[in-house]
Amino acid sequence: MPDPCPVTRKHLQYVAERTRGDDDFLVALKESAKAAEIPAIWISPAQASLMQIMLKLKGAREVVEVGCLAGYSAIQMARALPQGGRVRTIEISPKHATFARDWIHRSDVAGRVDVLEGAGVDVLATLASNSADAAFLDADKENYPRYLDECMRIVRPGGLIMADNAFAFGQLFDEVPQESGVHAVRRFNDYMAAKPGLHAVIAPIGDGCWIGVKE
Repeated sequence: MPDPCPVTRKHLQYVAERTRGDDDFLVALKESAKAAEIPAIWISPAQASLMQIMLKLKGAREVVEVGCLAGYSAIQMARALPQGGRVRTIEISPKHATFARDWIHRSDVAGRVDVLEGAGVDVLATLASNSADAAFLDADKENYPRYLDECMRIVRPGGLIMADNAFAFGQLFDEVPQESGVHAVRRFNDYMAAKPGLHAVIAPIGDGCWIGVKE
């Protein structure tokens, strides 16, 4: 059996060039976020497509997101939901929450996204058990294990649990990483891989996306 193909930046670029990109609205959202000095941090369009496909295959109606930022990923996920579907997205920064609400209100999925303001762990604790079909983690890395534990309670059996940045900002294997969250990501990757009742794999797309199913 041949060795697995190493995933390089050329492979990721190849995938990106053959995947649905951002429309004019999402391009404008990103430009406005940068102008507002909101960190230019969002999942890649290719990762958004992967997540949309997974949500559609699942037939998800209720999604929980930890880490809204500018609202890009919440809008992308909401576009994969049927009429009556909803993304509950959590954001700790009032500035970011206000920005996201404004752009979500202008979007084609204005009625499908609720921005919940507050710390991730605190807000997750208020959500009912078995009340979501999917969850997406994309916030502070130190608290990823706590977010995962809460989402294992919130997501129904057979539901999806996804997490961004499994490749630790491209520094997963660096001996002296520059990003402060790299060590937290490494710990979380081991934590999620060993999580009882969760069957998960890292999809080598974007900065590495965990895709898991609650058993």
